Amino acid sequence: MYMKKFIIVLFIVAGFLQTFGQAKKPTLMIVPADIYCTRANFTMEFDNQGSKVVLPDYKKTMQNDENMRLVITKIQSMFVDRGFPLKNLEAELKKLEKESAELAMMTSKTSGSSIAESPIDILKRTAKADIILDIDFAVKKNGPQKYITFNLQGLDAYTSKAIANAAGAGKPSSAAQTEILLEEAVLSHLDNFQAQLMAHFEDLFANGREVICKIKVWDSSPVNLETEFGDDELNKHIDDWFAKNTVKGRYNQADASESMMNFDQVRIPLYDEKGKALDTKNWLNELRKVLKKEPYNTEAKLYLKGLGEAWLIIGEK
Repeated sequence: MYMKKFIIVLFIVAGFLQTFGQAKKPTLMIVPADIYCTRANFTMEFDNQGSKVVLPDYKKTMQNDENMRLVITKIQSMFVDRGFPLKNLEAELKKLEKESAELAMMTSKTSGSSIAESPIDILKRTAKADIILDIDFAVKKNGPQKYITFNLQGLDAYTSKAIANAAGAGKPSSAAQTEILLEEAVLSHLDNFQAQLMAHFEDLFANGREVICKIKVWDSSPVNLETEFGDDELNKHIDDWFAKNTVKGRYNQADASESMMNFDQVRIPLYDEKGKALDTKNWLNELRKVLKKEPYNTEAKLYLKGLGEAWLIIGEK
């Protein structure tokens, strides 16, 4: 009897360990911090519908800054050793260059409305990492010795909110290379930094990923958000859909009119029913399918702006 209970306990423990070992971890992508790129003059100008915006130029940084390239490689290896899946920045940049059909702007043939997307938004949308690790560092000298100061920040790729941070300085050395100095400086902070990343990811599992959704109407649309279907206007039908399809009904309707509805703090599931990662575009596409059917019979254009923001534009594709 004792042996039978012992075997049952072993099976339970083994099952727990297997589940724990297979626990999903967030996908990471490591990029140079904006402040680092600006300091080194690795920047580009982005024309956002007539307004010039200065952004970090990751390609220029990786091609011209050997220290940053080595530092990113070292941080990647540290997180790979801890079982985190990673997206490689250089590989993602090359992938973007090969996508000749990639558009920075979409225009409706009928209404002439336009949508602008920054190069950084395009990169995040293509890579689809859960968390961006933002690294800034500097090599400093103390007599014949040198040491490194660093600031490593974890950003939610969908909201750009800071969710983890580690900063400090390493011990001076007269022989060690930059990446070794960084490893020694970061290691003492890594356990706490990883715990912050995982706490955020576990919150996403429990409460959903936070995104932004915007409903718009083309000028040429035969319906608007105040058009009535049954006893309610279209905006009420859409709001009901959000209530039913968000995690725990969590979302906020920030603004609304006859031609637009803005939703923020929208919590969508991390994975769909088949266990496939769910992004903002795929989630909002389900609303597009609903609007295409009876009683609405309405076409809509779905557009992913960045990674954590999707627009559904009603009236045409």
